[in-house]
Amino acid sequence: MNKKSIAIVVVSVSSLPLARQIKKQYPNAVIYSKESQEETVVMKSIDSIVGDLFLQSDAIIFIGAMGICVRCIAPYVMDKHTDPAVICIDSTGKYIIPVLSGHIGGANELSIELAQILGGNAIVTTQSDNTGLWALDTLAEKFDWSVVADDLTDNENAMNACIAAFVNKRPTALLLNIRDKGTEYLEQSRPEHVQIFNKFSDIPLDQFELIITVGPFIYEAETKMISYFPKVLHLGIGCRKGLNGDPMEMHQHIISTLIDNNLCPESLADISSIDLKKDEVILALLSYGIMNRPFKTYPADTLDKLSVPNPSSKVKEVTQSSSVAEAAAIQSAGGGLLLLEKQKGRLGEHNDYTFAVAMDKSVQRQGHIEIVGAGPGDPELISIRGRRMLEKADLILYAGSLVPKELTFCAKPGATVRSSADMNLEEQFLLMKEFYDKGKFIVRLHTGDPCIYGAIQEQMAFFDQYNMSYHITPGISSFQAAAAALQSQFTIPEKVQTIILTRGEGRTPMPEKEQLHKLAASQSTMCIYLSAGIADKVQDELLQHYAPTTPVAACYKLTWKDERIYRGELKDLAKIVKDNHLTLTTLLVVGDAIDNREGLSRLYADEFKHLFRK
Repeated sequence: MNKKSIAIVVVSVSSLPLARQIKKQYPNAVIYSKESQEETVVMKSIDSIVGDLFLQSDAIIFIGAMGICVRCIAPYVMDKHTDPAVICIDSTGKYIIPVLSGHIGGANELSIELAQILGGNAIVTTQSDNTGLWALDTLAEKFDWSVVADDLTDNENAMNACIAAFVNKRPTALLLNIRDKGTEYLEQSRPEHVQIFNKFSDIPLDQFELIITVGPFIYEAETKMISYFPKVLHLGIGCRKGLNGDPMEMHQHIISTLIDNNLCPESLADISSIDLKKDEVILALLSYGIMNRPFKTYPADTLDKLSVPNPSSKVKEVTQSSSVAEAAAIQSAGGGLLLLEKQKGRLGEHNDYTFAVAMDKSVQRQGHIEIVGAGPGDPELISIRGRRMLEKADLILYAGSLVPKELTFCAKPGATVRSSADMNLEEQFLLMKEFYDKGKFIVRLHTGDPCIYGAIQEQMAFFDQYNMSYHITPGISSFQAAAAALQSQFTIPEKVQTIILTRGEGRTPMPEKEQLHKLAASQSTMCIYLSAGIADKVQDELLQHYAPTTPVAACYKLTWKDERIYRGELKDLAKIVKDNHLTLTTLLVVGDAIDNREGLSRLYADEFKHLFRK
């Protein structure tokens, strides 16, 4: 937890060691004690400082009895939205109890961190935490969303009423209009009493007692509702040169138009226009002074390339782009969907302006392809994110000859799982595009790290050609697995500081400057992929610079159940490979770093000071 200001109040001087232990992890924390000690601020009494600490601190940590803590803070408790986080720790550091502002103030999270620091137990009592339910009152802060709650009574405590319905597991509809980290978290951790929808019209309102929405759209229903508004909208603006008038009037017009079109102004991420307008005072005042949003501009030739529904020859004549408002909105949205076409406004005669709104392409709930690195083989070595991607995929297309099928066993019910081993590139792409066009989530599962000899470039060329959404989740490469299996650090202080990942020249030619014998001149640790079949040639080239006794390792199917590793010397490399019938999925490692235990890093030297050790 990133607390700006933490006060540690020590009831007894005997608890100072605990306070100092906490301060090591939170260097900006201030320790208050009745006795003058190193690193402490002397207080006359706890009562004399608590009032000021309530106003000045983000968190107050009491070390002492709970009764003292409660009596001291009681006169100052006002509102969970403004009160600081208050935590009470017993004098032994065994129990860490969030007392006040568990969710919004962050006391629960901070208590868990403190328990880890002290080796104690965090005693969290809030129902949502103890039942594994979402903390609805902190989701907005967690994911940088805005939030509005409505319990149909105009009650200022509407959020509490909605939370009560949720933690009591009343039927809840979750409407997701976008896809971002927050919505992924909600989908992955969905409680049983929550049903997910992507269209408001699909929700049978009479069957739910609470509706939770995430997106830029405004909805109304005769049901308790919490609406989260991510900043995913982009406002494009065009105007007459030297626009003059009241920016508040312009602001009110834009806001009311958005609301009339069921778009939440809180979802605006930025404001943009053409470069010609970068010095317009009204636009700067609107952006920075009123709406508190960044203002950006784009070159005319950039905007003119974009397809818009309402191009204007007159605008083209003046600005060299046939659109400003719509084009700027689409450009800021990364080519996203235009939700509000060009609207016109006027701040008086000859003070006309236009505006439009687009939604960020990256969050649109459309088809998506996630290229995932499976790691070297062991299913437990895939990243946490990679496994999450597999669990949510509608289609898993995995490299069957290189990736263990066990990695696909976490697929959700109903998912399609296919091996690409018998498919050519065109067949793979057609299958992915079929699912993509239906708005499905696809995982293309590659061995190791997909960016290292993963053959993903040609796939990405297809995706780019068809303007498809995709992302790469990295994986552990076999060279890293080799270092672990060999129990070797591939860099030796003052001797070897470079690791070369390469391959021998087989069917695919190597660039002249990357011939093995030229790379070997560096005497680096060399990890050679895809080359077991040409081990003789590899050995001959390496011997031009490496000593014949240089350590080597032939690593077959690293981290797989049938992993085999053969150590030896470079002069015997080809024989090792041939005698053990090593072919595909073999990594050759060469260099003095193998099994080396000499050399001392200066990283942990006492005189070596850095940001965290002064």
